[in-house]
Amino acid sequence: MQHVRLIQGDITQAKVDAILNAANPGMLGGGGVDGAIHRAAGPALLDACRRIDPVGGVRCPIGKARITSAGELSARHVIHTVGPRYEIDPEPEALLASAYRCSFQLAIENRCRHIAAPAISCGVYGYPLQPAADIAFRVCGETAFLDVQIDFYLFSAEILDVWQRRLDAVG
Repeated sequence: MQHVRLIQGDITQAKVDAILNAANPGMLGGGGVDGAIHRAAGPALLDACRRIDPVGGVRCPIGKARITSAGELSARHVIHTVGPRYEIDPEPEALLASAYRCSFQLAIENRCRHIAAPAISCGVYGYPLQPAADIAFRVCGETAFLDVQIDFYLFSAEILDVWQRRLDAVG
């Protein structure tokens, strides 16, 4: 997959059209990559998230995506998606695929051709690395997304190694 790259690094430093944020349903910041993106983007990102009307306290349901401005980040947009909690949410494979698919579709609709993405749900949400990588790469390989450059920013050498082996396996 020539349009997919793996990078061990800080997603907030990515020079892309959109940064994909592994958000929580409230979209008001949190820990992990979500907290890092909110800190780097500054208060303008939180303000943009607050402008999305919640339904029952939820701004972004699991498996869906929302787009905002990017505050102080170099990207034009932040695409917020909520991945599944592996051992809690039903049908986590379908929800994780949907989170990536909805995010990439939203990027295309907003003329974003270069995206930085994290390993959604692989932190505190507990998704195992190998199946998460397989799902991510399967969605990346869908015809609609072949013209989008997708850079996965992975937090550690361990995650990078696992994802690289999975990417090599799918070609």
